Amino acid sequence: MKKEVNLDEVLVEVGEFGWYQVRIYGLILLPIFFSAVYSSQYIFAAAAVDYRCKVPECESNPPTFEINGWGPWAYPEDGGSCDRLLPLNDTCERGSFHPILTQTCNSWVYQNTDSMVYTFDLACEEWRRTLVGSMHSAGLFVALPLTAFISDTFGRRVAVIGTAVAPALVGLIRSFSTSYVMYVTLEFLDSAVGAGVYSSGFILALEMVGLKRRVLGGNIISCTFALGQAFVALVAWAVPEWRTLTRVLYVPSFIFIVYCFFLEESVRWLLSKGNKKEAARIIFKAAEVNKKKLSPETIRQLTEEDEIVQDKPETEPEKKKTDSIVLQVLKSRVIMIRLVVCSFWWITVTFIYYGLSINSVSLAGNSYINFMLTALIEIPGYFMSFVTLDRFGRKSSIMSAFFICGLSLVCLPFIPGHIIWLQTCLNLLGKLCISMAFSSIYIYTSELYPTSLRHTLLAVCSFCGRLGQLVAPQTPLLVAYMDSLPYLVFGAMAATSGMLMLLTPETLNTNLPDTVTQAENISVVPKPNQRRDIIE
Repeated sequence: MKKEVNLDEVLVEVGEFGWYQVRIYGLILLPIFFSAVYSSQYIFAAAAVDYRCKVPECESNPPTFEINGWGPWAYPEDGGSCDRLLPLNDTCERGSFHPILTQTCNSWVYQNTDSMVYTFDLACEEWRRTLVGSMHSAGLFVALPLTAFISDTFGRRVAVIGTAVAPALVGLIRSFSTSYVMYVTLEFLDSAVGAGVYSSGFILALEMVGLKRRVLGGNIISCTFALGQAFVALVAWAVPEWRTLTRVLYVPSFIFIVYCFFLEESVRWLLSKGNKKEAARIIFKAAEVNKKKLSPETIRQLTEEDEIVQDKPETEPEKKKTDSIVLQVLKSRVIMIRLVVCSFWWITVTFIYYGLSINSVSLAGNSYINFMLTALIEIPGYFMSFVTLDRFGRKSSIMSAFFICGLSLVCLPFIPGHIIWLQTCLNLLGKLCISMAFSSIYIYTSELYPTSLRHTLLAVCSFCGRLGQLVAPQTPLLVAYMDSLPYLVFGAMAATSGMLMLLTPETLNTNLPDTVTQAENISVVPKPNQRRDIIE
C-alpha cells in the first residue's frame, strides 16, 4: 500500500538537530536578532527628554539647560516645562516677572539633542512622542496577516528574506526624516514590512527540526530575541543621537539579500504544496550534511514519482478544502475553539509582558542598564520552558507559568512599600513566568494547527495578541481608580488563561499535523512508537 511521506519519521533518520539544522538556525537567528532590535529601537530614538521654557530675557547665548539661579522668579511652581511667568520688562532681575500670571511657552531649551523629540520640537506634546510606539504596534496589524499570506502561499523562505531586507531600506530613509509626520509614517511602514520576520523565521526553523528538538529550537529563537533587545540598549548607550543610531542599526540588514543563495525552503511546506522533488533534494542534502543514511523505504517514497500522482489525487471535495482557509476553519468546531482560546492566550501574554516592561526605562538609575536587565531576565524564563515542556508536557508547564505569574502579580501591590526587595522579586518572578509562557505559547500554538494553515492561524493568534500590546501602555491610568488595579487585572487574565488550557489537547511527543483531520484528532493520535503497530 502506497503512503505519503511522514516527515517526522524522515527527520529521525536525517537527524533531528544535526549540522544541517544548525546551519539553518544560524542563518535564521541573525534576522530574528535584528527583528528584536527594530522592535525596540523607537524606545531610544523617541526617548523622553527633559526640557524647559525658553526665557529670552535670561538666556545665555547660546542658551544652556541650566538656569543659573534665575528659575525661581522666571518659572511658576510647576517647573516651567510648558508655561513661564509673564515678563514685566526686558531684564532678568527678581521682580521682572509677574508673581502669578503666566503665558504659554512658544520655544524650549532641551537637555540634549539626541532624541527626535528635540529634532521635531515635541515639547509639551507627550502624546505625539508616545504615538511613535503606537504607530509601530499598529504596523503589526498589517505585518502579521501579510507575512502569513506570503509564507503560506509563496513559501517560508520568501517571507523570511523579504521581511529581513525591507526594514533596512525603510529604516535608512527614516533616518533622513524632515518632519514628524514623515517619521511616524515610516515607523508604521517599518513595522508593517519587517515585523513578520520573527514568525516566518520561527516556523521555517521549527518545521525542519524533529519533534524531540522542537522545544530546544523554539527557545534558542526566544533567547536570541531577548539578546537583540539588550543589544539595542547597548548600541543606543554608545550612539545616542537618533539619526546616527538608526543608520547603525538598520544598514546591516541589507546583507540578508545574500540569503537568496543560502537559505533553503521548508521541506514540510514543499510537501504540503505537492513539490516532492524539491523536498527530496533538500532531505538528501540534509542527510549528507548530517552524515546520516536514509532507509531504502524512505528513499523509495522520496524518489518514486508515482507516489505524487497516485497518493495525492484524493477526492475533489478534499482538494477544494485547501483552496479556502476560512472555510476549513469555520467548518471545524475543534479548530475554531482552539483559535478563540489561543487568541486569548496571546492577548494575555502580550498584555502582561509589555505591561511589566513599559516603565523599565523610567526606573531609577541608568535607563540603558535597566532596559538590558529587563530583557535579559527573560532568558531564565526561556530556559525553564526548555526544561519543563518536554519533561512535564505543554499543558501543565504553561498552566503553571500562568498561575505563578498571576499569583505573584496579585500579591505584589499588597507588599508594604518599605520591603522593596520583595516587590522587586515578585515583579521579576512575574516577568520570568510570563516570558516562559510567551515562549511556550509560540511552540504550543504551532503544534495545534495543520501545516497548510499553521502560519495563517499562528498569525491570527499573534494578530489578536497585539491588542494586548496596544492596551498595555494604558494600564498606568488604572491607578487613578485603585493602586492595585493594574496588577489585579494582570493576575485575573493570567489565571483565566491558565484555566483555558483545559480546553486544548496535550501535544507532547505528537507529530506536527499536516491536515485539518489530523489536527482535530491530536488528542487521540498514537505516539510515534505506537504508530507502526497500528498501521500493521
